[in-house]
Amino acid sequence: MAALVEPECLQWSREKVAKWIGRNGFPQYQGCFLENFITGRKLIFINSSNLPQLGITDFEHIKAISLLVRELLGTEEPRWNRSISLPHRDTMGLFLEKKAPTGKTADSLTLEEFVKESEDQGSCSIYKCMTCSVEGKCTALTEL
Repeated sequence: MAALVEPECLQWSREKVAKWIGRNGFPQYQGCFLENFITGRKLIFINSSNLPQLGITDFEHIKAISLLVRELLGTEEPRWNRSISLPHRDTMGLFLEKKAPTGKTADSLTLEEFVKESEDQGSCSIYKCMTCSVEGKCTALTEL
C-alpha cells in the first residue's frame, strides 16, 4: 500500500490555485477562485455543494472540478450510502479536516504526527487498520 504524503497544494496562494484550475481546463473560473480567496488550504472545503456559491454553475464542470480537487488532495469521494459502522473518513480526509483551520496548532500539524496521534488514540482509519491489524496494533477491524 502506498504511503500517505501531505499534499503540497496546502501551501498554495490563491494565485497558484487559480493557475492550477486554468491549467486543468477551466480558465473561465480563475476569477471565481481569485475573487473568493481560495488558497490551497481552502481547497479542503471545495466540493460540489459549494462550487455554485463561487459562481460555478455548470453541473458537468462542478463534477469535474470536484474530482480534480479530490485527486489533488488525495481524498475519497464521500458516499451517501456509507455504513455507519465504518470509520468516519479516510486518513487523508481526517487529516485535512484537522489541518483546514488556520492557527498555530493546525499550521504545525504534520501528516506523520496526525497518523501517530491517531494510532496512539486507537482511532485508525481503514487505511491504517489494513496496515496495523497485520502488525496486531489495532483492534478496530476485529471489533467490526
